[in-house]
Formats: sequence, C-alpha cells, structure tokens
Amino acid sequence: MEFFQQLQSATEAERQAFLCIPVIQQTMNGVVSLQTYRAFLGEAYHHVKHTVPLLMACGGRLPERLNWLRSAVADYISEEIGHEEWILNDIRATGADADAIRNGQPGMATELMVAYAYDTVTRNNPAGFFGMVFVLEGSSIALATRAAAIARDALGLPAQAFTYLTSHGSLDQAHMQFFETLMNRVDDAADRCAIIHAARVFYKLYGDIFRGLPAAEHARQAV
Repeated sequence: MEFFQQLQSATEAERQAFLCIPVIQQTMNGVVSLQTYRAFLGEAYHHVKHTVPLLMACGGRLPERLNWLRSAVADYISEEIGHEEWILNDIRATGADADAIRNGQPGMATELMVAYAYDTVTRNNPAGFFGMVFVLEGSSIALATRAAAIARDALGLPAQAFTYLTSHGSLDQAHMQFFETLMNRVDDAADRCAIIHAARVFYKLYGDIFRGLPAAEHARQAV
C-alpha cells in the first residue's frame, strides 16, 4: 500500500468524527445562519493568513533527505499568497466589517491550531506540516463547493460572498492530486509517522474551530 493510502486509512476515524460535527451536518442539510457563516469566515481568515508563513518556515527547516519537497513548498506558496484577502472580500460581501476581523483576534480553537502548526514545523518534524495540508485540503474537497451552494441558497447572498469556498473546492482537488504524488514519495518511517500523527491532531483542532461556531438554531434568531 502506498503511503497516501496509508494516511487515508490511518486517519479515517478522525475524518468521520470531523464530518459528524453538528454545525457541519446542519450546513449540509441547509440549516445555516448568516452569523455562523460570518464566524466561519472570520476564523478562516485568522488561520489562512498563516499559511504562507508556515510554508516558508517548513521549507527552511526540511532536512536534507526531504530536499526534493522544497520545490513543492515553493509551488504551494505561489498558489496560496493572498488567499486571506479573498476571505476579507467575502466578509465585506456579507455586509460585515472586514477591517474589524483583520484587526481582531481569533477564537481560542483557531489560535491553538495555528500554534500547533508552528510548533510542528519549528520544534518537531517539519514534515508533519503536511498532515495539516491533508486535513484542510481534504476537508475542502469534501465540503467547500457544496457548502457554498447550500449557504448561498439559504442566505440569499451574492456569489461574491463565497469566493473562498467556491475557489477552494475546485482548486484543492488539483492540489490533492499533487499532494498524493508527493506523499507517495515519502519513504522515511519517522516522516510518515509525523505526518499521520499531525493529521490526526489537526482533524481534532480544525474540528474544534467548527465546534466553536454559533449553533445554527440559535444563530438564526440573530440574523
């Protein structure tokens, strides 16, 4: 079995637990509020803005045995630059104050996930960062495009309020194919263990961001 398949198999329980989070289930069933969507975008901004700095830190700390991954990291950086600005534009399109989000603080769950990502890169095995890539891009493929369509229908917002979700649904499909080829080249046992471990943790940490979003049944009253 190639490593990408091993990674999928080893994290399947965590993936299913993530997909069963109530706010995700509610959204996919058409129950979503403007407050919940704005809260999601705000937390997304506060972790997406760290993507490029994290990639830069990861590329600079990869050991010699993983030199071949540096060009892939450079490709990711070129793809990811500026995506946090897409989110701010979406926030503006919902009628919310994007500058307040930019200058505000993330929720604790987002702060902890970002902190763990930096800790993985700088203190542990930097290859573990690809566990985060696996979780975030895999979750995007599974949910983003469909969630955007459902939320747009439920909230009556313009298409300009969903550019982050709609772009990442299709973009991350191509990314994941590229990611699969990269992971199948990882042959060091310690690197593989680090990626699997980080993916399991990131499913929990990323899930906690969604668990902290306003519940739709309560948030509807505030829309």
